[in-house]
Order: sequence, then structure tokens, then C-alpha cells
Amino acid sequence: MYVRDAMSTVVLTIGPAHTLRQAAHLMAARRVGAAVVLDADAGGLGILTERDILNSLGAGENPDRETAQSHTTTDVVYAAPEWTLDEAATAMVHGGFRHLIVLDDREPVGVVSVRDIMRCRSGARERATAVPA
Repeated sequence: MYVRDAMSTVVLTIGPAHTLRQAAHLMAARRVGAAVVLDADAGGLGILTERDILNSLGAGENPDRETAQSHTTTDVVYAAPEWTLDEAATAMVHGGFRHLIVLDDREPVGVVSVRDIMRCRSGARERATAVPA
């Protein structure tokens, strides 16, 4: 099975000036655990995850003042749609993270998470999308 089979194609893209509260609101509304942060001025992509927001709140920072830019991971490991799920899982374990941005021709086309991989491994995705007879 490949990353393209497991990834979510719902890609939430935010800017670096979004506050953490705005980012959390958008992530919750789209039911995703990560947002791709597009910084056109810096010319790159980063990722802001639910864990980044949680760490900021746990440190007592104000989510209305803290911006995505201050909490974005910029040294991102990207996956390709044709990676196997084993390759994605290995990258996640090696890097200590739970989400990978999936790029195709340098454009974000999806995000794959540990949960996505586990769903595929367990067959839950097929059961969840199967129409009862």
C-alpha cells in the first residue's frame, strides 16, 4: 500500500501570520491534526500540528498573540505519493513526528498521519467506507 492510498487530501493551508487560535479553529473545523504553513516571502512550506499548539498553551503563551510562524516546523520531511506506507512510517519514527506533508511536483497534495497508516494496516478504512448491503 502507498502513501497516496492512505493520505488525507484535505490540505489545510494557512499563512505564517495566523494566530494559534485561528489555526486551531480552522484545524478543528476541518477535522485535521496539522496545517501546512505557506510562507510566500520565505519561499517555503512548514507544518503546524496540534502538538505545537498544545505545547504553546502548556507554556502559558497566549493563543491570540502567538503566530503560526513562531511555532512552525520548517525543516520538514516530505513524502511522495508513491512512497510505501513502510517508508512513511520509518520516516516518522526516525524523525519523531506524526504527520508528513505529501508533495507531488513540489505542491502539497495531502497529509499522511500515523492514524492514516494505522487505519490502512487494520483495514478500518475499507470497513468505514463500505456501504452496508
